[in-house]
Amino acid sequence: MSGNILLIDDEEKLRSLLKRIISLEGFTVFEAGDLKAAAKVLERESIDVVLSDVKLPDGSGVTYAATIHSKYPGTEVILLTAYGNIPDGVQAMKNGAFDYITKGDDNEKILPLLSRAMEQVQLKKRVAQLEKQVGKRYSFDNIIGSSFRIKEAIALAMKVAPTDATVLLLGETGTGKEVFAQAIHNGSKRTGQPFMPLNCSAFPKDLLESELFGHKAGAFTNAIKDKKGLIEEAHNGTLFLDEIGEMHIDLQSKLLRVLENSEFIKIGDTKPTRVNVRIIAATNRSLQQDVDAGKFREDLFYRLNVFTITLPSLNERKEDIPALASHYLSLFAAKTNSRLTGMSPDFLQHLQHHSWKGNIRELKNVIERAVILSEGTELSTDNLPLEFQQSSSNSDSSNATLSAFSLASMEKLHIQRVLNHTRGNKTEAARLLNIGLTTLYRKIEEYHLG
Repeated sequence: MSGNILLIDDEEKLRSLLKRIISLEGFTVFEAGDLKAAAKVLERESIDVVLSDVKLPDGSGVTYAATIHSKYPGTEVILLTAYGNIPDGVQAMKNGAFDYITKGDDNEKILPLLSRAMEQVQLKKRVAQLEKQVGKRYSFDNIIGSSFRIKEAIALAMKVAPTDATVLLLGETGTGKEVFAQAIHNGSKRTGQPFMPLNCSAFPKDLLESELFGHKAGAFTNAIKDKKGLIEEAHNGTLFLDEIGEMHIDLQSKLLRVLENSEFIKIGDTKPTRVNVRIIAATNRSLQQDVDAGKFREDLFYRLNVFTITLPSLNERKEDIPALASHYLSLFAAKTNSRLTGMSPDFLQHLQHHSWKGNIRELKNVIERAVILSEGTELSTDNLPLEFQQSSSNSDSSNATLSAFSLASMEKLHIQRVLNHTRGNKTEAARLLNIGLTTLYRKIEEYHLG
């Protein structure tokens, strides 16, 4: 195992002995006789693990462990002491030390302990790298499109991101509201803190209240232990409430309290819980119309409507379709180890002329299915869903009408290809075909697909 170790001890002979032992295990060892010298090494070198004496000429190793933990969070600290005592050990752990051992008695534990500490360091590095990749994935740079409407939305989101202002995202289903919410979160000072999404339309009223605000043990049947709600889980981070217009009006007053006072009361609790959370809400409805109809609280609407961003539908930014389609082609081709390299002009033309009621989400699904069905190096119109091909046929005077037999043949071939791709997994095939499982079974029987 390799890595950089810093030995801090004012006993030169002990340092030399430990350095020789540790170096033989493949580690690179740096030395310091006091905290001042140690600080210079830490500034100059990338240290993975610090092995430090507790009593040093210019301070305490226990106290210095807290400094290292704060300034170099990726570095682990192991403390050595000639006279171990429980209070020092407890304080060492509180200060972020990896472990605390006694010199002499525990010498045989040093190398195994260093190995475990180094494994922890490597784990932290991998987690940091993954977090960096996730942050990049959900950055504004990764929002695809060069149309005026999408650039306008991105510019507004970038302006509000560094603030703590509540944001309301408006737009049709499938326009990328959660992608924008995550980009706003990652562009704020809360990046690295929790981002908790919740679709308000996915739960009935009582369950949504528990999911959002949490509950105390015994608050209702089956509430056998305390549960944190997503608002509390999002403490210091961002809570994204999708389809906010679907929230029951009785819960809206509790959310309003969070926005106004930064506190809420769990189900079954009698005292409020304080929370520091940013709210980003989204809806495909007109909240103003819901307010007028008495379905949405006017005071909550004004608290949510601090900064509004309207995301354009795909039909309003059709010039972005080639770039979006190319992105999803690359994504799904890589996932399926396909040799696809592009799309035919006719394929792109069909995409441009389609009415995208499902917006980007629908486009993504169409490209995924096309990649699965493709057998060449580029996507062609044969890989498009039947409704695209039927629409094309209806508009083409040279191919006025397809016979019922031709349509059935196309459907049979399409279903067989998808079943081959899913290796007979009918549930997955039904998902990709965007039909019910019972419908798929009926088609399989009708076409004798087996």
